[in-house]
Amino acid sequence: ALSEVLAAEAASCLNRAMAALRDIWEEIGIPEEQRLERTDVVKQHIKSLLDMMVAEEESLKERLLKSIAMCRKELDTLCRELQLDPFQSEEESTILQMEKNLRTRVEELQKQKQDRKQELKALQAQDRDLCDILCTALFSIDSGAVPSLEDLEHYRCHVASLNTLKEQRREEFVSNKRQIILLMEELDHTPDTSFERDVVYENEEAFCLSKDNIMALQNLLQQLEARQALNEAVCVELRARIVALWERLQIPEEEREASAVH
Repeated sequence: ALSEVLAAEAASCLNRAMAALRDIWEEIGIPEEQRLERTDVVKQHIKSLLDMMVAEEESLKERLLKSIAMCRKELDTLCRELQLDPFQSEEESTILQMEKNLRTRVEELQKQKQDRKQELKALQAQDRDLCDILCTALFSIDSGAVPSLEDLEHYRCHVASLNTLKEQRREEFVSNKRQIILLMEELDHTPDTSFERDVVYENEEAFCLSKDNIMALQNLLQQLEARQALNEAVCVELRARIVALWERLQIPEEEREASAVH
């Protein structure tokens, strides 16, 4: 292996360096006793350097093992929160590869968790706005928990149905309001209740589209239509009486037409 070749080269370098030192000491004429001392200094220096490098690599190994343990613990928690099957790591992989795989998976699940909670927050904001307009109860969901994919799908469908209901009621309100205003003008009726004033004068976007309000709106329209129908019936009866009176008095057609204009 390449690592064994490099280790052999390192040993060879060390041997060459020691041989060079011995040659230098011999040329200088350093006594054997001092040569031994100097060799021991070299050995201690090399040993200290190698011990430090081994300690650094051991520390790296411990950090990786600690990270693996923490990632596994966090993965267990995330899988429970996201209602996913437990993560299965490849036991045959190296410590370095296992740590990388686990850390990558933790980051993926953390993003899933964040995305789900952000979508839940957005759906709840839409739900609150729609419930304020429609005067309905909020969708029941645990805000503190991470929603499942099924929960989010149900919530999306619920919000979509509320939007549809809002549009239906808004169209009904606008249509009925238009008819109510026309009838009030025809009947010379001034809005005299708070509800009537809300219908006629309040901004359409601000009107509460509750089921009760829509029913009250329909009732108001029916009452006005009934009054209009009654007025028309009275007019028809009065016209019939006038015609009968004309007949009895034998009023000429020209005078009848002149009176009809007024």
